[in-house]
Amino acid sequence: MEKTYLKWYNKIGYGSGDIAGNVVYAFLSSFVMIYLTNTVGLSAGIVGTLIGISKFFDGFTDIFFGSMIDKTRSRLGRARPWMLYGYIGCAITLAAIFAIPTSWGTTAQYIWFFIAYTLLNGIFYTANNIAYSALTSLVTKNSKERVQMGSYRFIFAFSTSLVIQSVTIRFVAECGGGAAAWRTVAIFYAVIGLLVNTISVLSVKELPEEELSKEHTENSEEKYGFAAAFKLLICNKYYIMICGIYILQQLYGAMINSGIYYMTYVLKNENLYGVFSWAVNIPLILALIFTPTLVSRWKGMYKLNLRGYMMAVVGRALVVFAGYIGSVPLMLAFTAFAALGQGPWQGDMNAVIASCSEYTFLTKGKRIDGTMYSCTSLGVKLGGGLGTAISGWLLAFSKFDGKLAVQPESCINMLHIMYLWLPLIIDVLIMLILSQLNVEAINAKLKAERSNPLWM
Repeated sequence: MEKTYLKWYNKIGYGSGDIAGNVVYAFLSSFVMIYLTNTVGLSAGIVGTLIGISKFFDGFTDIFFGSMIDKTRSRLGRARPWMLYGYIGCAITLAAIFAIPTSWGTTAQYIWFFIAYTLLNGIFYTANNIAYSALTSLVTKNSKERVQMGSYRFIFAFSTSLVIQSVTIRFVAECGGGAAAWRTVAIFYAVIGLLVNTISVLSVKELPEEELSKEHTENSEEKYGFAAAFKLLICNKYYIMICGIYILQQLYGAMINSGIYYMTYVLKNENLYGVFSWAVNIPLILALIFTPTLVSRWKGMYKLNLRGYMMAVVGRALVVFAGYIGSVPLMLAFTAFAALGQGPWQGDMNAVIASCSEYTFLTKGKRIDGTMYSCTSLGVKLGGGLGTAISGWLLAFSKFDGKLAVQPESCINMLHIMYLWLPLIIDVLIMLILSQLNVEAINAKLKAERSNPLWM
């Protein structure tokens, strides 16, 4: 029987950290584009291009910060200092993005946005998010506890996304609307995030180095730099798969977030965006509650994740059907069905990454937990940033104009592609990758071979 390391309040405290993460991420990904196009008056295409350029600059900071976490030794541990101090920068730059001076010229506004967005994603969010994810491996060695931590984490994540997506439009209106209102809301969210992130950092304690290193070989304690860490990552095919899934998930999220345009200009009711966020997040939360039990019952995560995404593909195909017949109730029902299938992967992905890190240890004799969790921030940044950029490019290509109450037919057709078809295609791709991601079975086989007296 595996040793237990955590109390219930440690798991909840850890999970609450994704409240902080999502007052940044959910707010930014859901509303930055419509704020920039409809309030500040910037071009969706140019904004998309700036976001794409930003991704080029910060593409390698994920592995860099993961490597730094692996080498950090402090009173707070390896990851907690980066999680704690990184969020201060997150709070400042989030407020800055939604505080673009309206009196400035357009060029200066683009520069302001680009600098603030790049600092947020490339430096501060990266340091905070990789450290937060890496804690899964640093505070417990119990696989069941890791799954539970993931479930708690994403219950808080999706609950926060639900609240942000449901109340923000009305919150902005209550604050008077316009640029000043967006700034006020951003500052409010940043302060809440800062407080909750601090509580989350202090709610868990990293295991001592001797405990983490107990099962390691001498080789595993080697010090290695960025280049060596990068080589270890790209030699792990499961890391590449998980990165791919993370990127696709964020592209999916970006297309779903284009729903604010779909609701406004296709369904003619912007408040439906909040209703659809309920249809997405409530089933995800329900799935997360039962994920630890299902993982135990099915003796692993592989079958659960794959079958869940089969369910998601069917659900999104039915959303496409309902969208073209114009039935909002059916769209809501099938959206919920698809989200229910996506839930298990959200809950156990951190445990899968831990298994991916174990695969590197079993095959290379090196422990790179912090670096391995770079796939979380890498996926969020590349997928989320690229998704937002693509959304801007597609809107610009379709002749979207934020000053128009009624958009041209080319834009309406594009919104159908973005909100209906692209999420379905992305779910199919994720399902195909998950069909190859049985790292648990491979690890079990490697351990069995090593325990064999004939193994050399």
